[in-house]
Amino acid sequence: MAKDSVDALAALEQTTSRPFDKAMSMPPEVYTSEAFLALELEHVFRADWFCVGRASALANPGDYTTLDLAGQPIIVLRDREGGLRAMPNVCLHRMSTLLQGRGNTRSIVCPYHAWTYNLDGSLRGAPEMARNSEFCKGDYKLEEIRCEEWLGWVYVTLNPDVAPVSQQLAPLEKMIAPYGMEHYVETFFEEHVWDTNWKVLAENYMESYHLPVCHNGTVGPFTDLARVDCPEGHPHFNIHWFTKEAELAIGNAHPDNTTLQGAQRQTSALMSIYPSHMVTLTPGYFWYLCLQPEGPGRVRMLFGGGFDPHFASDPGIHEYDSALRTLLDEVNLEDRGCTEKVYRGLSSGLARPGHLSHLERPIYDFAQYIHAKVSSGYAAAAQ
Repeated sequence: MAKDSVDALAALEQTTSRPFDKAMSMPPEVYTSEAFLALELEHVFRADWFCVGRASALANPGDYTTLDLAGQPIIVLRDREGGLRAMPNVCLHRMSTLLQGRGNTRSIVCPYHAWTYNLDGSLRGAPEMARNSEFCKGDYKLEEIRCEEWLGWVYVTLNPDVAPVSQQLAPLEKMIAPYGMEHYVETFFEEHVWDTNWKVLAENYMESYHLPVCHNGTVGPFTDLARVDCPEGHPHFNIHWFTKEAELAIGNAHPDNTTLQGAQRQTSALMSIYPSHMVTLTPGYFWYLCLQPEGPGRVRMLFGGGFDPHFASDPGIHEYDSALRTLLDEVNLEDRGCTEKVYRGLSSGLARPGHLSHLERPIYDFAQYIHAKVSSGYAAAAQ
């Protein structure tokens, strides 16, 4: 283990050992160290569940999406029988990657030598292999990677031993059950790359303390921090609640929604599912982030959103969708500026962590998660 990662882990230990009423932000080296990021890739991203987006984006046989998870290229697709599958996005011949991006395909064809796989990963054909006496098509099949669906989200993991998503998130499912998140309809999906650390962006999402300042051109003027509730987090997620009269009609429950009652009709849940799946769930719409580090100062962001079924089927859906996307584009522009400034500050030699507000409880819980995963993973690897 490199000395700078040892130092970063020791500094993080000091931070996370503090009680919440004396909480401080994580030390700069936890964000800026290449060696500490390597520990995160091994003991966080390769060890826990990662969200790849909504199951509705993989609705039809042959629909697929691809990603790199801690250096492992992965395909997630809907097979002929309607099941979700995840497999290595690596040909079993000369190890080229197979598919790119998102799309639909009848089969998986290697772009290098045209070895062709069925949607269950079995090898359908391999040109010009008849003269190799040991080659047997039946010996080749892309191996299974664990893949699960939870409330309309698709997760994958490289860890064969981690508990199922539904088990880890059972308490969260109970908390948000009245919203019916599994029925929300995705209307847009994008990918962005920002010049900041993945944890800076995650933490920015986890707290509403910054809203009046960072978002003074959009949602800030509508923010009442006195109405933000930040309860203690759970081992696999944190959540905070925001009750307000929304600036957009879609932020409140649709008139036809009779499930949400009382204050719930104006209350949004902001969920951070570890390590890097963030969901804003309002009574009328949702938006989400799935974060993948591409270096200490670079993060790939899967970004999407949509509506609850009542708004999704409303005659005004096109206007609602346009208004939501316009708002979120402006919010993202503000967030990008703020989070990239934070990373520039973290990278300076004189950066020092400060004390946290009560509104930053989720950040404290997130630090506990990062420390627990990295330190326990390192200890196990050292044995």
